[in-house]
Amino acid sequence: MSESYLWVIFIIVFLAIMITDLAVVDKGAKKVDTKKAAKMVVIYIAIALLFGLLIYFELGSDLAASYYAAYVIELSMSVDNLFLFIIIFAAFMIPDEDQHRVLFWGIMGAIFFRALFIMAGAELLHTFDWMMYVFGIILIYTAYKTAFAKEGDKKTEDTLPYRLSRRINATPELHGAKFFIKDNGKRLATPMFLCLIVIELSDLMFAFDSIPAALAISTDIFVIYTSNIFAVMGLRSLYFVIKDVIGSLRYLKYGLGVILAFIGAKMLLAAADICEISVVVSLVFIITVLAVTVATSMAASRKDKKSTEYTEIEKKE
Repeated sequence: MSESYLWVIFIIVFLAIMITDLAVVDKGAKKVDTKKAAKMVVIYIAIALLFGLLIYFELGSDLAASYYAAYVIELSMSVDNLFLFIIIFAAFMIPDEDQHRVLFWGIMGAIFFRALFIMAGAELLHTFDWMMYVFGIILIYTAYKTAFAKEGDKKTEDTLPYRLSRRINATPELHGAKFFIKDNGKRLATPMFLCLIVIELSDLMFAFDSIPAALAISTDIFVIYTSNIFAVMGLRSLYFVIKDVIGSLRYLKYGLGVILAFIGAKMLLAAADICEISVVVSLVFIITVLAVTVATSMAASRKDKKSTEYTEIEKKE
């Protein structure tokens, strides 16, 4: 089976997933049900893993390993980006029942723009060998920024997307889930639309970090794009599952920093013809770092919870 047939299968699966997501997650109530969202997350991950098996049987183990590695990188970086999404929704005072609509259209836009980024990045790497050094340096800088950025650095009001969105002619009040309204014959954007723009532009900024990391694994457009999109498609449901507990993943940014630094170093070593780190080794390393990061984060959260409960008991006594 050639890649052209796999593209057809991917498009069919993509359309089926998005239609199901709208029908299941949003059915019956405006506020997304956490249990339904959790089921969709499991389905998203299962489909992504099965698609990787299809790549394995049709295109070989190397491309399958590249697919899984790129998928894990994108998914883990997307989880970290959910922190900013929570801040953006709070800044625009978007109620819980309307957040899913903003995320849906934000993800649809991300799917389109990431295709452009991936094709452009792959073409640059194929055309100019020195771009491997550029991408490697970008990844190492991003690793430092991810690991050591202060929480205060993520203030939405200070970001370029937020400042750009405020230049649009808009009404200051929410009007339900509407993106636009008509006032005295004049079409005005609502805070819902401004929020969508910030989410979209923020994702573009995220893509400058995640796309070079994926291209460091492989320059096969089919493998990188499908892995990227499968990770992004599940982001909406994942948001509603972990938004209340995302703060407990305190060490996630350090894990991501280590992963990005490793991928950047891998690209620089390959560009300098010093050594070639296999995709399988990269995949094992990425999964190990993430597992350790999540485990230590959850252990620290449980320790803090027990300490708080113990303090409260002492106060009562």
